[in-house]
Amino acid sequence: MKLTEEQKALLEGSKGETLAKVMESLVRYGELFGADEMVPVSSKYNHLVTSFGLKALGPVYELMDKLIEAGAPSGQKFTVDPKPLDKNVPSNFAQNIVFKHFMYSRQKDYEKQLRELGLLSDKAFTCTCYMDEVGNKPEFGDVLSWSESSAVVYANSVLGARCNRNSGIIDLMGSVIGFVPKFGLLTDEGRKADWIVEVRTEKKPEAQLLGSAIGMKVMEDVPYVKGLDKWLGNVLDDEACTYLKDFGAATASNGAVGLYHIDGLTPEAVKYGEDLIKPDAKVYVIDDAELERVYRDYPVIWKNKDASPKLCFMGCPHMSLQQLKDWTDKIEKGLAMSGQEKVTVPTVFTAAPDVLEKFARTPYADRLKATGVITSYICPLMYMNNPLSEKMPVITSSNKLRTYTSARYYTDDEILDQLTKGGK
Repeated sequence: MKLTEEQKALLEGSKGETLAKVMESLVRYGELFGADEMVPVSSKYNHLVTSFGLKALGPVYELMDKLIEAGAPSGQKFTVDPKPLDKNVPSNFAQNIVFKHFMYSRQKDYEKQLRELGLLSDKAFTCTCYMDEVGNKPEFGDVLSWSESSAVVYANSVLGARCNRNSGIIDLMGSVIGFVPKFGLLTDEGRKADWIVEVRTEKKPEAQLLGSAIGMKVMEDVPYVKGLDKWLGNVLDDEACTYLKDFGAATASNGAVGLYHIDGLTPEAVKYGEDLIKPDAKVYVIDDAELERVYRDYPVIWKNKDASPKLCFMGCPHMSLQQLKDWTDKIEKGLAMSGQEKVTVPTVFTAAPDVLEKFARTPYADRLKATGVITSYICPLMYMNNPLSEKMPVITSSNKLRTYTSARYYTDDEILDQLTKGGK
């Protein structure tokens, strides 16, 4: 790898042994993927994926302490993924014992380390850091050092920033040093499409379901999606961005997609059009029957497949302000039609703390609370990692949560029916 004089000096210990080791780690990481140079991180803020004080992450805490001792905080202020615990989310005594003493026993200490290293604020815990309310929204062309898969794919695709699917701690290292190795999605060639996906559905496809189908088909490749303009139009407004947030999270978790292009909508597709498509690109056609096939093939891993749900999680990735408002309207209407006063399944809507604060200042907040729905900043996935939570029949319309946990996926309409009609 060709290094600048500044980078060579860092590697040789000009700023101490700790930073030399960080630099060496990034150089080795880049060489594994064929990078021939390092490029500066240019975004205003960074985002870290590791938000949880899991007892097993001892080496992470040791590394954090070494960086703090060396006086080597992050070169940028940063946001971080959601917290794993919230007392407002339903959990029993046994679950709480496991959460606090066997899983996230280092949470307070770890959050202290994050603050010392450059945490943007005590509210900066969310997987949707790019939302306007949060403020960590990269510009087109910015080079990032992120690793949260749903945030990486959104930043690359919807915002036109450049970031590889890094691993946890690599994200912090890139920010500390101020450089990342140039390969993959940081290169022009790496951002070209390996697949043409033709959407030919008769109705607007469920974002999470369409993303799942594409992710499982193309895996880590880059898809160029045609036909969504019929449903999303050609303007990246709030509705389109919210759809692509959930769509992208499913492509990233059900496959390993780090970038997609939407014909006539996402910034690079608008700028370059079909020049982004490789000459040998494969074609995948998605119609209603294909989406139905994908949905029906999802495994149900509940011990009792006919069990009544005990909990519903919505917001993985975190919900937008508009989603909270729209779901308030839908639940009120569904309850009115079924003659119910409150949701029939304990339900948690998760969103960024800043989004929840803004939502709390709207009339919708009291209306939603009246339906029995709980709002939280929690990470549903971290909640479900508890072995006792894993045994619960939990439902969701998040394909990311379905993929990584025992939660069972239903479409938004099916979730609404279960929340408002229950056994009726």
